[in-house]
Amino acid sequence: MSAPPQLAKPESPSVADLAQATQATPGHFDELRGTVARATPAPAPHAPEAAVGSPKLTEIWRQFFSTLENDSAADMDQRAANLARQVRDNGITYNVYADENGPQRPWSLDLFPLIVDPASWQRIEVGVLQRMRLLERVMADVYGPQTLLHDGLLPPALVHAHPGYLRAMHGVEPVGERYLHIAAFDLARGPDGNWWLEAQRSQAPSGLGYLLENRLAIAAQFPQAFQNLGVQRLASTYRALMDSLKTMSPAGPDAHLALLTPGPYNETYFEHAYLARYLGLTLVEGSDLLVRDECLFLKTLKGLVPVHGLLKRVDDQYLDPLELRADSTLGVPGLLQAIRAGNVLVANAPGSAFLESPALLGFLPALSRQLLGEELSLPALPTWWCGERNAMEEALPRLADCAIKPTYPGSFEQGGFEPVLGGKLGARALDEWAGRIVRQAEEHTVQGYSPLSQMPTWQASTAGDPGRLRARSVMLRVFVVSDGAQGWR
Repeated sequence: MSAPPQLAKPESPSVADLAQATQATPGHFDELRGTVARATPAPAPHAPEAAVGSPKLTEIWRQFFSTLENDSAADMDQRAANLARQVRDNGITYNVYADENGPQRPWSLDLFPLIVDPASWQRIEVGVLQRMRLLERVMADVYGPQTLLHDGLLPPALVHAHPGYLRAMHGVEPVGERYLHIAAFDLARGPDGNWWLEAQRSQAPSGLGYLLENRLAIAAQFPQAFQNLGVQRLASTYRALMDSLKTMSPAGPDAHLALLTPGPYNETYFEHAYLARYLGLTLVEGSDLLVRDECLFLKTLKGLVPVHGLLKRVDDQYLDPLELRADSTLGVPGLLQAIRAGNVLVANAPGSAFLESPALLGFLPALSRQLLGEELSLPALPTWWCGERNAMEEALPRLADCAIKPTYPGSFEQGGFEPVLGGKLGARALDEWAGRIVRQAEEHTVQGYSPLSQMPTWQASTAGDPGRLRARSVMLRVFVVSDGAQGWR
């Protein structure tokens, strides 16, 4: 008896085919196709899958996946394994305070990069640079003449009541005549295809180290794609930041700069050490420094070494136990006095935390017209600070479609709480939040909600389930850094 004929195994689809079949959730902007995802009608019985129409990939994503047209899911699994091994071998971690089994966890990094086309990036760049100029002007006014408060363009409760406003720094001219050297802006692309600002970070923004390590790790997995797409390099931006900090410091180009970290138990300590090594900074904790004769010094075995500039990753309230939090062991006694004397540059200047309040976003369009004479080119999500009665009355009927955020984030002494999405609350919970807002109006800010855009991520194969692409929501953090007399980049 002859053996039965062997059936040919179906050919595994290429990664490019998998990308074409990947769909964003309806209602979300699809980064792969450059359009909002629509509900796909079910195919007719026995109709081939190709009969169901699907918009083509954008040109930039098509170019990316064209370099992977010969790769299968097994090849992607191998790349993902290589990436995980690189993260482990490089010791890239994100510490978790609440983990009882040990605070260090490997950094979570997906295989595919978020690709931003040149036209979109140009709009983002113009928008964040404009906002950086505006925030610098706001800082200069709040810690100077306070004209914005006097004229009613900025409510005093968002400044003087904010724990991040440091009265000890009022009237202090920052070294180098610049308050902000680094800022981060969190952006999301809405269903309309436009990028919207969701939050801004100025006190000690995290991510510059992870950004660089992410780029190196992903570029190693897709070298041909990175070369073909002409991805912008990062080294010149980091070099510009260092040159700017040195030039503006009291000692000029020969300045000794250090990175002030809270220590190895901080959640982003890996990037503190990574940045210090990459930028050529001395990594220090508060106990490594002292102030003498209004000057900052590093304690070494050979004696005291002057420090002319600090890139700080310690929150402002912990910087100086003599004038701020007396229980802090993370800062340096007398540091604010050294700053006031003009003997040390600190990036960013202490006192910028009030800029991170989500409530401020609602006032920035008017402040831009007043201070810059310009309309903001990068919009923020609609924001209502409930400390203004008219804004509260407008926001309350919208709670089910918005996010509820603390006006003073991180300050549990002043009504801090974790943000909540109204769409995930029931009717009773919404009523409770509405009552809480009415009773403690100044402590609450309501911000519009927009579905995040979605991009492809790789889901590795498991037993009985082949690897595949999945669409997942994404936010983009953009950094602006000092570029000397030219401003920022």
